Amino acid sequence: MKSQTIASMTLAAAMAVTLTACGPSEPVDEDRPGSEPADETTGEGSTEYPLTVENCGREVTVEAPPTRVVSLDQNSTEILLSLGLEDRLIGTASWTDPVLPALAEAEEDVPRLSDDAPTYEVVLDADPDFITASFGRHFALEGGVASRERFDETGMESYLSPTDCEDGTSINGGGTRTRMLEIDTLYTEIHELAAIFDVPSRGEALVADLEERAEDALDGVDADGATVAFWFADTRTPYMAGAYGSAARLAEMSGMENVLDDAADDWPAVGWETIVERDPDVLVLGDLQRARFPGDLLEDKIEFLTADPLARTLDAVEDQEYIALHGAEMNPSIRFVDGLEKIGEFWKERDAE
Repeated sequence: MKSQTIASMTLAAAMAVTLTACGPSEPVDEDRPGSEPADETTGEGSTEYPLTVENCGREVTVEAPPTRVVSLDQNSTEILLSLGLEDRLIGTASWTDPVLPALAEAEEDVPRLSDDAPTYEVVLDADPDFITASFGRHFALEGGVASRERFDETGMESYLSPTDCEDGTSINGGGTRTRMLEIDTLYTEIHELAAIFDVPSRGEALVADLEERAEDALDGVDADGATVAFWFADTRTPYMAGAYGSAARLAEMSGMENVLDDAADDWPAVGWETIVERDPDVLVLGDLQRARFPGDLLEDKIEFLTADPLARTLDAVEDQEYIALHGAEMNPSIRFVDGLEKIGEFWKERDAE
């Protein structure tokens, strides 16, 4: 029988409407909510300052809980919001999808500097004292927002997600993974940010919740070694999950085999000939509500798959063996567990047929 786990197009459209922004690289209005520093007394009194954290080959030292934070990625922003730190956020950027519904109210008054990466000048205008990022490309000398050294020069300490690091090198900043990303690395990020902001108990609670949900998501799931390809974006030369990134970890945790387990890059661009040759049993389709590039949206992917003379020959297309995930659910973020839950639901429904 045909099996399909696809989000409702109507729901996706409604969610897209809720994704509002101030427009690319707009300076922050000083009178907008979030422009005032947070009360430094809101911490738990557990962190001893100055606090030094080893972070991707650097030492990050904070003298007190940061009060004016710019988060350069959705993943980082949602961690900070989950830790109840929305009063510290004075700007966010680089969103692929609407904010998690449970965090929508907290995120509502946080200024959006840009849907994509902001300019250095826009970040500087926000006057932050701390910068967080999920991907090292933001700190690249060429094409980035600014190097970490440049942020240091203006008194802004920076923190890069350890999920983007291996042996002190940023993967998204030009490095290549040699081993699979561990979920514990994400938990390390949560604990470190919770310590930096003096809310360690919130970090412990968040990690405990993610661990419990991840276990429940896969309870009774038996993918029986089914092969899978994760399609993030683009149609002509699609970006598919390689062997070691977050999506590959989703496959491993759920008992599936990634057909591109010989590709070291997190998201290598491959030809459809390669995907047809490897013929995955299941296609995980990214539903990126940013809708900036061809093939971002779920409906665009499905339209392409059914129309392209090569892609439509895949058994997974003929049988509609699709799992739809938001882009943030395939990236190393707290939303990995949402991805696991959707994968688990797919296999439970399939096994019940």
